[in-house]
Amino acid sequence: MLRETGGMTTRTAPAPAGRTASAPGGEADVAPVAALLAEPTRARLLIALLDGRALPAGVLAREAGVSAQTASGQLARLLAGGLLTVEPSGRRRYYRLAGPDVAAAVEALARLAPTAPVTSLRAGTRAQALRQARTCYDHLAGRLGVAVTEALLAHGALVAADGTAGTARRPGDPLAAPLPDHPYTLGPKAEEVCAAFGVDLPAVQQARTRRPLLRFCVDWTEQRHHLAGRLGAAFTEALLAQGWLERARTHRALRLTESGAERLAALDALPPPGPDGTSS
Repeated sequence: MLRETGGMTTRTAPAPAGRTASAPGGEADVAPVAALLAEPTRARLLIALLDGRALPAGVLAREAGVSAQTASGQLARLLAGGLLTVEPSGRRRYYRLAGPDVAAAVEALARLAPTAPVTSLRAGTRAQALRQARTCYDHLAGRLGVAVTEALLAHGALVAADGTAGTARRPGDPLAAPLPDHPYTLGPKAEEVCAAFGVDLPAVQQARTRRPLLRFCVDWTEQRHHLAGRLGAAFTEALLAQGWLERARTHRALRLTESGAERLAALDALPPPGPDGTSS
């Protein structure tokens, strides 16, 4: 199926069986999706795409630690199952997650899954980097994502409508998933504070999209709320564009730069020092 997006033609997978628009409502058939997620290589491929970027099969194969042929076969399965989309560009095909719901499902499973044993310094460093700052689809997560959300509350850009201070997980909140109903609204200083982070709030508000402006997730490593939605994506784009954050080359961890640390410290948006004495 072809879809026009921004003047480009994107090939998407057909909806999995049972997801037709005319099908009558009923209980969700989770087994086919669960089967796709249950295979280790497919799981690693999905995790490699959690930052929202589109990557070619060769890069994904290296990230998953498998041959190009193996990756190609598993990507085809994920595409057919509706979890990925693919966009041809020249001689390459670029794969990305089919949407934020796929990212949320993988994040939720990551919260429930046992931690993989750290068998090397490289693996330990990578795990620590993911806990500190990472992308959750296209918005900022980890300790830094929670700290930025806390700063927005502290400075009046956000207001907790339920009267609860801070980003603490509320009773009944799902684990590691977008909140269906969140307790926050824009505060009286939203435009001013967003501008200090390099975010043009009116432009984000006026964007022609059905995606909600405000959405929040329970961060799977911190078990606190972080900002998602259209505004969360705008924050991540702004911090990267200004050089406050840098993407890792091979995974979705984000690195806080020296200038970024200075600017975020001035905005009270750095997480407190961790057990090793570092905040980033």
